[in-house]
Amino acid sequence: MRRRKGSRPQVQPKAQAGTTQVGPAQAGSAQAGSAQAGAVPAGRALERPLGLVVMGVSGSGKTTLTQALAAACLCPVLEGDAFHSPANVAKMQAGHPLTDADRWPWLDRLGAALGAAAQRDGMAVAACSALKRSYRERLAAASAAPLCFVLLETDAGELARRMTTRSGHYMPTSLLGSQLATLEPPGADECAVTLDAAQQIDALVAQVDAWLCGRRTRPDASR
Repeated sequence: MRRRKGSRPQVQPKAQAGTTQVGPAQAGSAQAGSAQAGAVPAGRALERPLGLVVMGVSGSGKTTLTQALAAACLCPVLEGDAFHSPANVAKMQAGHPLTDADRWPWLDRLGAALGAAAQRDGMAVAACSALKRSYRERLAAASAAPLCFVLLETDAGELARRMTTRSGHYMPTSLLGSQLATLEPPGADECAVTLDAAQQIDALVAQVDAWLCGRRTRPDASR
């Protein structure tokens, strides 16, 4: 199937209201697969609806991969940061980490929007830190749709470098340590894959596609 040209819808928030490891060893074959015939990746043959969440700490490349996946699949894309309340944004800008109480309404808004987009279009992709298992469960409950997660990981030095070189983002580098301490990698019973964020974006997209298609053909694909 050829990748069709066209813009993907950006879903905006309403007024404020077993984990698989894929690393550099697989990057070469995965990257080659992404270029084959311009194939449309990431779950075209999967059961629908499906919400796909690209997760990880700040600076891991969530937004970049989310946008690439949405463009490849021609499905809606949601930027989790856009669903934060002004109070949350101000708190993070001041260098204070969010509490669970701060996060619950944010996760509810994002989850509901992700579920609605997936129900409407069959599939939707969101960028969200989703650091704890309880946060992922909250997203799933709010979405009322099957969710799968893609965790982007790389070393702390690279994350800090990315955060200091990007512009227009409210998250200060000083909060990276608290995010890393909070992170709970998905368990073997969660629908999740872990990718090396240092890889090229085409390789990451191809690996997500291969993982989703592999899940569809496995007897235990319900996890």
